[in-house]
Amino acid sequence: MTGPPSAPRPLRWRTRTFLLLGGGLVAAVAAVLARQPALLFLGLPLLLAPLAAVLAGPPRDPRATLEWRVDGSGPEVDVVGRIELAPPTRPTEVEVRFDRPTALTERAPPRIERDPTSISFSLSWHTDEPVIAPVAPPHVVWADPLGLVEREVALEAPSLAIERYPPELLRLGTVRLERTILLPGETRSHRIGSSGEFFGIRDATPSEPPRRINWPASARAGRLLANEFELDRTGDVLLLLDARPSPLGRAIDERLLSIATAAAYGVADSFLREKARVGLGVFGEFLDVVPLAGGRTQRLRLRRALLATHLTSSPGPPERCAIAVRRQFPPGVTTIVFTTLGDETSDHLLTHLRWRGFPTLVVSPSPLPLQEAARTLSEEEERLVARLARLVRRDRLARVWEHAPVVDWEEYWSLGGLVDLLRRPGRWGRRA
Repeated sequence: MTGPPSAPRPLRWRTRTFLLLGGGLVAAVAAVLARQPALLFLGLPLLLAPLAAVLAGPPRDPRATLEWRVDGSGPEVDVVGRIELAPPTRPTEVEVRFDRPTALTERAPPRIERDPTSISFSLSWHTDEPVIAPVAPPHVVWADPLGLVEREVALEAPSLAIERYPPELLRLGTVRLERTILLPGETRSHRIGSSGEFFGIRDATPSEPPRRINWPASARAGRLLANEFELDRTGDVLLLLDARPSPLGRAIDERLLSIATAAAYGVADSFLREKARVGLGVFGEFLDVVPLAGGRTQRLRLRRALLATHLTSSPGPPERCAIAVRRQFPPGVTTIVFTTLGDETSDHLLTHLRWRGFPTLVVSPSPLPLQEAARTLSEEEERLVARLARLVRRDRLARVWEHAPVVDWEEYWSLGGLVDLLRRPGRWGRRA
């Protein structure tokens, strides 16, 4: 998805320009006071240099287009791109500056190559944890050869995001969920197709077989539409993110929420690929929702909502979340709650959801790895503190198991526990 080109900024003077102007002004004043023409000839080039730099610039606002992509796998992130400059701007006249997302570290300096009409670059980053984060377009700035003035180039760039989550989630969508909840206005049809009961009509994919195309509906809509059958879908799933602060501290809460957000996107992406409907709820002070839906458009909605997820400063009561979930989603839908279980309000949230008919499963990113990395204690004290922290964590998980199954997510690059729990026959999600 390509956004509109950024508005060009006016010409900007650099710091050395003011130094030259100041030196030229001092020389001119000294020439007048001392009546020395030689000083005037010395200061005059300093005063005229900025003007010459402006006249040497492009006659109109410089523009460029960007094509880029994210490569690599797992914790290794490689961003490769190419900037095409519109004439008469030349690659040797522009500088490129990159902004790295805060969750990533740099593996190697940026590599930049220039040819007569474009600039190619390659960025090598590393992430220690699963992450979903937008990548800001590079800043492309024209500058004169002396470095006195600069002007930002209007760059037309598509949006780009880094998506890294545990690889086990790639096969999660093949899990057959217990049930599919019908939204208001949907009815079951008695028409049976080759893949089961007819469910609805959707946009056809390029590889859609002709026998699945709904030709009358395609003729009316003016685009290819395909039939979708009930057995093609795995069910409905609701992802609920707890974005409230906890006693763990804001720094740890933000990192754990970022990890949970990446996992939620991985779960949503996997189920959407299998034609399931996915909904999202983010609970901070109030509940922000993305209703149940499927398809590529829903994937974009979910990614946009997850990229905007942030830790709230004013936590709302758990009952408010459960009431809002009941108003927005039908009871009985499979619900996966992402929470750190940092305090007792998480237990209350699960209790209220269960009372309102939502079978829940908890994925809890463990704070223990982050807390252990931040400690500066002796070896004996480290063992004692780590043991106490694990006992407290185990007690918290045992209490939550009374309300819902819990996946203790301690190894952030592996989430096989969630896949195994969803695949288990007669699992937690079945209701009479």
